[in-house]
Amino acid sequence: MHYPWSPLIKRKPLRWPDGKKLAVVITMNCEYWDLVRDDPAPNYAGGPPMLPDMLPGNVADFPNFTWREYGQRVGVWRLFKLFHEAGVPLSCTMNAKTGLERPEIIEYALERGWEIVPHNFEQGELLTRYTFDIEKERSVIDATLQVYEKVVGRKAAGWLSSSLRGTPNTPDLLAERGLKFFCDYMNDEQPYLIQTPSGPLVNVPYTIEVNDFTFFHRRAMNTWDAARMLKDQFDELYRDGAESGRLMSVGLHPHVSGHPHRMPCFREFLAHAKSHPDVWWTTREEIAQWYLLNHQSHIS
Repeated sequence: MHYPWSPLIKRKPLRWPDGKKLAVVITMNCEYWDLVRDDPAPNYAGGPPMLPDMLPGNVADFPNFTWREYGQRVGVWRLFKLFHEAGVPLSCTMNAKTGLERPEIIEYALERGWEIVPHNFEQGELLTRYTFDIEKERSVIDATLQVYEKVVGRKAAGWLSSSLRGTPNTPDLLAERGLKFFCDYMNDEQPYLIQTPSGPLVNVPYTIEVNDFTFFHRRAMNTWDAARMLKDQFDELYRDGAESGRLMSVGLHPHVSGHPHRMPCFREFLAHAKSHPDVWWTTREEIAQWYLLNHQSHIS
């Protein structure tokens, strides 16, 4: 592996900027998937489906497609309004096709100074298809980064693979292109270094556990159960952060969390979390930049 084994008990304490106890990153996944593709094989639609029976890739799956499209047409705007009014920055992931096909979403985030993280070219084209074809993986990454620069107006700093399905080659390919952070590995509550021949990447962990697909769909939590879970996660990490700074990552998808009946969950969580001092509401790039400058030897 590209990173060292490092049990928490053996590390030096991590101190966030200004003595903050807890860094909180809210990820809003702005994802695009094709309705059909020129392949009769069952189509992986870019995430857990609402209706689980898979159709051939060249047959339109309207229930799953339009469920996700609801997030783009309606849900994302409800969530954007909520977090903007709360003064909480979002870390927005973006498939290249989101930037091309749904530019209003990216424009809104950029106008508010929020972070945009490349998230593959199209949500259903997983990099793991190219585990044994590094040149094809390289071409997908390059195409994604080219669109990112065109749409966002700057070079990308980091990467989250769609469905977290990168390959062993992905960190090396990203570092070759000058990227500084990576988000696929979910094995920690603190950032750490991934070593590559082109220099280090900071892994800023994403989460499947504190992720709306998991708590609303896989575990069927109701609004109030989910709010309690988010508050409990926050409280425990905040307590731990007094000894060594922690990261709370929350993963959201507009077609899952953007429904009206789920808004009280996030309002309750935000009110609770914002009542605490010493919280760093931040983005992945800010964490990576700070870590590279201040704590490169923290767990390596």
